[in-house]
Amino acid sequence: MPDSPNDQQHFIRAVTQLGERHAVVATQAILNAQGAKVVEKGAPITPALLERLQQTALSAPIEHSVACASTVTGPVLKQCAEELMRDVPLFSRMAPDENTRKVLVNILEGVPLPDGMAFQLTVAREVRPELFLQLVRTALTAVWLARMPMVSRFDLGMAAAAGLMHDIGMLHVDPLLLQPEQVLNPEQRRQLYSHPMVSSTLMARHHQYSKEVVRAVGEHQEYLDGSGYPRSLVGDAISPLGKILSLAQVVAAMFAAGRNAPEMRLSVLLRMTTDLYDEGLALRVMALLKPQIDVMSVETARLDDPIHLLQEINRLLSQLPLEPGQEGARDATRRDGMALVGSHAGRIQRGLARAGAVPDQLAQLGDGLDEALLTELTLLTHEATWQLRTLSRHARRRWATQLGEPLPPRLGEWLDQVDALVAQVASGGVLAST
Repeated sequence: MPDSPNDQQHFIRAVTQLGERHAVVATQAILNAQGAKVVEKGAPITPALLERLQQTALSAPIEHSVACASTVTGPVLKQCAEELMRDVPLFSRMAPDENTRKVLVNILEGVPLPDGMAFQLTVAREVRPELFLQLVRTALTAVWLARMPMVSRFDLGMAAAAGLMHDIGMLHVDPLLLQPEQVLNPEQRRQLYSHPMVSSTLMARHHQYSKEVVRAVGEHQEYLDGSGYPRSLVGDAISPLGKILSLAQVVAAMFAAGRNAPEMRLSVLLRMTTDLYDEGLALRVMALLKPQIDVMSVETARLDDPIHLLQEINRLLSQLPLEPGQEGARDATRRDGMALVGSHAGRIQRGLARAGAVPDQLAQLGDGLDEALLTELTLLTHEATWQLRTLSRHARRRWATQLGEPLPPRLGEWLDQVDALVAQVASGGVLAST
């Protein structure tokens, strides 16, 4: 629950940044946990006051007691969706005719926005603009995926709400956790893995959102093969809307600012991860993509030797030590956990095979790769490396060593090799775009 001083500090810091740009006032008296008034209704919320509130346990979440004049509304969301479909080809293809476009943007305009949620969206828009755009992209994608015959307008609205709020919990975690170079300790990983439940808790406070929406928001990082979080759900243990949201947020993330060749990246990802997402939904997205046009029209930095790196990834996957020591045999939880890690590794290997990137297939490519193939192999290497890094973190989490307990030597050595390969791909062997 994001109510304690510790849990609210990151959100209050974001509210402070908002207050530096726009006037924020108390819409009602703010009370501490003992019921004593600490802020009068109508009082301006200054940075100094927010600093004091950051150290105070409050009787109610602060977003229920403050407002900003420049707030996110339905028309604001509609305008954002229209701009997205105008400027990004993939989202334009989601609405190939005027009627479809009107349906999609009107659904977003009508999303229920109780004051507390509208305020948090406003904080996201002003302080974390890329997060806000990710929420809008996810909402639009979720509505498009949910739009099937016999699906009611109400259900489409709930899909939009789930997409729009799925990552609102990110405002309540340390923003440092989102930095790509940040190495997370166990407590930081716990905080990051808990953000889906923070988001669903924030939504559950408002009766405007159905139980199905609250549940789906808590499932947006779950994958069909059980490798997701926070509950490692498998298959149909994930709700239908949860499956939509899991895929929609990945589609949306590919179109973040600064990403080159997003359609090719998404094509590579979906070909490699068919075990993660609902097959029917993934095929609908694949049918919408035009990856070759994407690659030819966007300059993309290329790795020096993606074939060698893909061979190294295949080697590491085949050498994963699933029984790294006798201590694992004594611990059924660890043994079962490492079995899941092994299944995860097998899924990555199957994905590489489907993408034509296992050793025998790579050996047939020869020399003299053309630009389009080299670009695709580069993107495939980055995706496979990201999945390998995720696998290594999954292995650490499933092993769940106690504080100060060393990892088994074989597992520790394997993890070190993964870290070295990740660093090599991230920083070495990159050619300038031509």
